[in-house]
Amino acid sequence: METVYRKNDITTIEITDMDEKGQGIGRAGGFTLFVKDAVVGDTVEVKVMKTKKSYGFARLMKIIIPSPDRVEPACPIARSCGGCQLQEMSYEAELRFKENKVRNNLIRLGGFDEAFIDSIKENIVGMENPVRYRNKAQYPLGTGKDGKNVVGFYAGHTHTIIPNTDCLLGREENEIILKTILEFAEEEKIPAYNGETGKGLLRHVLIREGFQTGEIMVCLIANGKEIPNGERLCKKLKEAQPGIVSICLNTNTKLTNVIMGDTTRVLWGKETIGDRLGGIRFAISARSFYQVNPVQTEKLYAKAVEYAALTGNETVWDLYCGIGTISLFMAKKAGKVYGVEIIPEAIEDAKENAAANGITNAEFFTGKAEEVLPELMYPADVIVVDPPRKGCDEKCLATMLFMEPKRIVYVSCDSATLARDLKILCGERYVLKAWQCYDQFCRTVHCETVCLLERR
Repeated sequence: METVYRKNDITTIEITDMDEKGQGIGRAGGFTLFVKDAVVGDTVEVKVMKTKKSYGFARLMKIIIPSPDRVEPACPIARSCGGCQLQEMSYEAELRFKENKVRNNLIRLGGFDEAFIDSIKENIVGMENPVRYRNKAQYPLGTGKDGKNVVGFYAGHTHTIIPNTDCLLGREENEIILKTILEFAEEEKIPAYNGETGKGLLRHVLIREGFQTGEIMVCLIANGKEIPNGERLCKKLKEAQPGIVSICLNTNTKLTNVIMGDTTRVLWGKETIGDRLGGIRFAISARSFYQVNPVQTEKLYAKAVEYAALTGNETVWDLYCGIGTISLFMAKKAGKVYGVEIIPEAIEDAKENAAANGITNAEFFTGKAEEVLPELMYPADVIVVDPPRKGCDEKCLATMLFMEPKRIVYVSCDSATLARDLKILCGERYVLKAWQCYDQFCRTVHCETVCLLERR
């Protein structure tokens, strides 16, 4: 007989599976419970927090029998912080989980045959040391219980900030920068932003670092156009962290969860920082899209170039080109590369990056791919796409099918939308030939995937 649980019930379950959010799944009397911080193989005591008709959500209370894959989290606030979901799991198990997540989405959502998907898979590429890998970090500011400003990360599914100035995924240099900003704000009596009232000034701190150059950018996102005594803040930051070469102010006065506004100006130093990937130098501005894990990005882009199978004569279209990272990788081996991106500042960065590297066979256009391609009607031997998590626009997919390139290289950070898009592309004209996962986002549930499609 099926057991029905109610809120605050306590029970013991074995965790037999995990969902895409990294929650453990266990069953008790036919009733399914989702448990954050539980690992497959755990036997745990849980407290039911919320129920539906046949399933519910429970809080982990006690680990009775730990899974062979369970490890002690390296971060002391791993359970309360919403940034990482897999710190209780060994890294080997994490890689298996991610690859299996992509595989299941390709089969379940993409409609691909299970044996076929397994036959064309290349093994996931993980990191030797999966910490301190992020070259970009965004920290929200808020007000603590004592009335003082705090900076850190949101607790899962809330707007409650868990104070943290030293995230283990970010660079060690970030801590002194954040503490300096908090100290300055307290001295100047500058309030943090309150998302409910729309009052307060400091919303977020964005920190970017070029791993190869050591150049650091600090961008303050503010609910206003000025920072009181901003010159003194710049001086304090430069003294605290000599690697800083750019301090910017981004204005966002909207009542929104979107982090950055449309206007950014330099308070001190340069508009961009520099970094190198695969021997190519890139200039990165505050709003530029640039992969957060440069170590893994070099491997990922090398695979994308390999899948493109360039001989030196091909015309390549990069449809979500950002600041031209993949475009310039491709340009080293292609005849001609065209990049398309909707953000004008990114296209300016892409053009400057091409010029700075002496690359003359890459051209960049501002706009939506589905509008730019039909207008120009240039041929395409290879199309590369690296869309945001929402995947490719329907019109963009239709345009790709209309262009009929020999090969499509699809780079994805969300395997659900990847599977959806591949189902369309492989419906008639293309065959999925290979796929491989790259762990760009260690200790989180996210994973990068690169796929090769060939025209029938």
